[in-house]
Amino acid sequence: MMRRFLSPSRAPLPHASSTIAPRKHASMSRLGSLLTPLALIAALVPLPAAPQDWPSKPMRMIVPYPPGGPTDLLGRVVGEGLQAALGQPVVIENRAGAAGNIGVGQAARAEPDGYTFVVVPTGNIAVNPTLFKDLPYKASDLAPVTMMAMVENVLVVSPKVEAKSLKELLALAGQKPGILTFGSPGAGSQAHLAGELLELEAGVDLIHVPYKGIAPAVNDLLGGQITMMFAQMSSALPHVQAGKLRAIAVASLKRSPAAPDLPTVAEQGFPGFEAVSWYALMTPTGTPRDVIAKVASETSRIVNQPDNRKKFAGLGMAPVGNRPDELAATIDAETKRWVDVIRKQDIKVD
Repeated sequence: MMRRFLSPSRAPLPHASSTIAPRKHASMSRLGSLLTPLALIAALVPLPAAPQDWPSKPMRMIVPYPPGGPTDLLGRVVGEGLQAALGQPVVIENRAGAAGNIGVGQAARAEPDGYTFVVVPTGNIAVNPTLFKDLPYKASDLAPVTMMAMVENVLVVSPKVEAKSLKELLALAGQKPGILTFGSPGAGSQAHLAGELLELEAGVDLIHVPYKGIAPAVNDLLGGQITMMFAQMSSALPHVQAGKLRAIAVASLKRSPAAPDLPTVAEQGFPGFEAVSWYALMTPTGTPRDVIAKVASETSRIVNQPDNRKKFAGLGMAPVGNRPDELAATIDAETKRWVDVIRKQDIKVD
């Protein structure tokens, strides 16, 4: 069961009252067990060398979400590029369900022979192992290959909200504790956790309203049924430019090239505040190290090709393409960040 929330159909009226349940601390023994650094594991576990004829058969790219979204686009773009570079077919397998956990779990259980890869969004590797009790995989079941792309999130509010800055918005929240709402495309999503992080750092009481997807959440924000939400830049910016939403802050450490005049949350009184989304390419742990290095190198080249950069820009994504150890360090840092938020905010998903 999720810590206090309202269903979209029962969002509070602007001046309704609300009783806030006391927060409880999650089990630190379980949370602590999630923090084994992936980089340390990678350094200590000896990996076999790849066969000299690798790849000698088709490879598969598991996409744990339905066709058409950003996860699928990344999988197909990289899959096509790897197929051309390595001379073997790369088969895209969309294994959607359970917030991506089904597809990621299938990849984690695959043979570590260098023929299975999976596109893993932030939540599935840095958040879900904490939130879900019966997850079909552990973070240590997957080895980092490279970060494919990053997406900036922006805090936007309904035009009905008087606040023009983060300071004004938080002042309003302080005047009306437990009244202002923030939406998300689902419990445990990056947008949800970003809202919880803001609530935690600002010391205000907000009400989380989870939706089944980003579209209904944005629709209710446009209609003023909810107060605010963190949304990916590509989803929010068109509405901001049309004057239908007001942008308050960017959740990355640096200002966005897409909105250079919009200050970050960090600039507005919360140094170090960061809540960005990213997509990692991963493979079953035990996959030969030289296979991982080769796929990482090729993927970095693929995502940074001019045509692909243009495709990604249309979805508000910036290509990355870093080394496996750099991705491992990011996963470790992000896991620790969100475990801390989940524990302090007593966030639960049953």
